[in-house]
Amino acid sequence: MKPLMLHGHERSITQIKYNRDGDLLFSSAKDNHPCVWYSINGERLGTYEGHQGVVWAIDVDWETKRFMSGAGDNMLMIWDVQTGKALGKIEAKTSVRTCNFSYSGNMALYSTDSTMGNPSEIFIIDVRTVDSSFSTNDPILQIPLTNAPKATSMVWGNLDEVVISGHDNGDLAQWDLRTGKKINLVSEHAKSINDMQLSKDGGFLITASKDCTAKLFDADTLECLKTYKTERPVNSAAISPILDHVVLGGGQDAMDVTTTSTRIGKFDARFFHLVFEEEFGRVKGHFGPINSLAFHPDGKTYASGGEDGYVRLNQFDPNYFDFKFDY
Repeated sequence: MKPLMLHGHERSITQIKYNRDGDLLFSSAKDNHPCVWYSINGERLGTYEGHQGVVWAIDVDWETKRFMSGAGDNMLMIWDVQTGKALGKIEAKTSVRTCNFSYSGNMALYSTDSTMGNPSEIFIIDVRTVDSSFSTNDPILQIPLTNAPKATSMVWGNLDEVVISGHDNGDLAQWDLRTGKKINLVSEHAKSINDMQLSKDGGFLITASKDCTAKLFDADTLECLKTYKTERPVNSAAISPILDHVVLGGGQDAMDVTTTSTRIGKFDARFFHLVFEEEFGRVKGHFGPINSLAFHPDGKTYASGGEDGYVRLNQFDPNYFDFKFDY
């Protein structure tokens, strides 16, 4: 199948996400307008206008009613998915690096960068009522990461009771929301964690790191179960919802891109077996590193967003599903 090429961004993609039904795909880039697309044919539905800087992180809630984006203009904005209207915004002290709705959709978390003397911080906020007073409401919980490395990616843990954060020194930390205390810390990665994604049932967590590996963790205990090794920094990794497969994407830093040819296979999406840690396939396409990956909720397609500003929707061939690993 020929992939669908979605070109709505002028600059490199920072994050892509499907909604729960999989009919919509959201994308953000280093330009200031996140986009929403029909995932079946790649038609662009619209953009969310309002940010003044690079949009680092996006998320959409369980019912696809609200959409959230965090950006380098120090703003976290919440939008109505259908109308594209901004419902509320919060101004942070530094740029907003990550944002996620909780499983229930009642809460959201976001984290900020450490710049200009301000430490990186993790905020938990109530998003049940988003109106004009939203910006003045106090957060439910505020965790300053003073003297600690900044949080580069975040996910919600089990039953909205814990939050798991990945840091730019490779640490993985678990926070208890009732006390605001750190309850677990593991240092499996040698360098910064670029991306974290949960498996479909939330039992596993995959991390993508600059140390050229992706690792599979137990989401409750943070025990490292598997390691997938490559020769390039890994920017994003995702777990298939239906098969024992993971996909990794990355490439070298953007400044080295022009010195290498695309034929060498540095920018491929690479498929590994979840259990055996063995690579069994590669998909070419991007002219530049892959920055974000996402499996469609039905597992039959996957999307990748690259430094080249394109989002590619790849449909799996039938023989992908027939492929059986020999063991």
